[in-house]
Amino acid sequence: MFAEERLIGFLHALGQHRGRLSGRHERVQEHDNPHIHQLYQISTLNAIMEGAYDGTVTIEELREHGDFGLGTFNGLNGEMIMIDGVVYQILVDGQVLLVDDQERTPFAVVQFFEPDWQDHLDGPLVFDDLSDLLADHLPSTNYFSAVRIDGQMAAVRARSVARQQKPYRPLIEVVKEQQVFDFVDITGTIVGFRFPEYAQGVNMPGWHLHFISQDRQHGGHVLDFTLAQGHIAVEDTNEFFMELPKNTEFAQADLNKDQSDAIARAER
Repeated sequence: MFAEERLIGFLHALGQHRGRLSGRHERVQEHDNPHIHQLYQISTLNAIMEGAYDGTVTIEELREHGDFGLGTFNGLNGEMIMIDGVVYQILVDGQVLLVDDQERTPFAVVQFFEPDWQDHLDGPLVFDDLSDLLADHLPSTNYFSAVRIDGQMAAVRARSVARQQKPYRPLIEVVKEQQVFDFVDITGTIVGFRFPEYAQGVNMPGWHLHFISQDRQHGGHVLDFTLAQGHIAVEDTNEFFMELPKNTEFAQADLNKDQSDAIARAER
């Protein structure tokens, strides 16, 4: 599995001429890549809340905008996590798959991860304390932030959802049938983003995190976690680009409703 993962990562890096190296890698200079430090998002969270689950962007296209991120797949088929340019799909039964470049996504957030600050952590650190920990390292809560945490997790509670069939139900109904996984004493990686409060409806205000184990066998959308010890890296950005789906599903969705309560229940 690790050999296949490294090969896929290498081929993608070679094909995109980004000069990435395996593990802790270096990239081309900023002027060679206009997307460095730019957060890229497909669709809006309000659209997903309304059931706009048809994928419009391929994974191959998504890679043009980042090597790090999260999202979901066509038909809301599980949870997406992208690490070092490799994309994984965590299905509702907990199975983890490598994703083909032609798979499509209706919602994803990615960027080329270049941390501004990083440090070793001796826990415990829990989800609800993440913002307090990073308060001194974030220039302002009005910007966007990305976080990567690698280490030993005392516990992770994660979820995934099943592929949906049309007519699609709203997300708040789908998550009632979510599969929840409780992992104990597991090594892995958490990736995610923090959106400001004013971005309500575009994305989830606060931290949105996904997890995958070191052996790439377990993971999901993070509901809660406790870090025992590990390494944390954070990047801030003031550049945000959003691409909206060009389909009837999105065009006819009611995106003007206040979904704040429903989002809070669906995401945490």
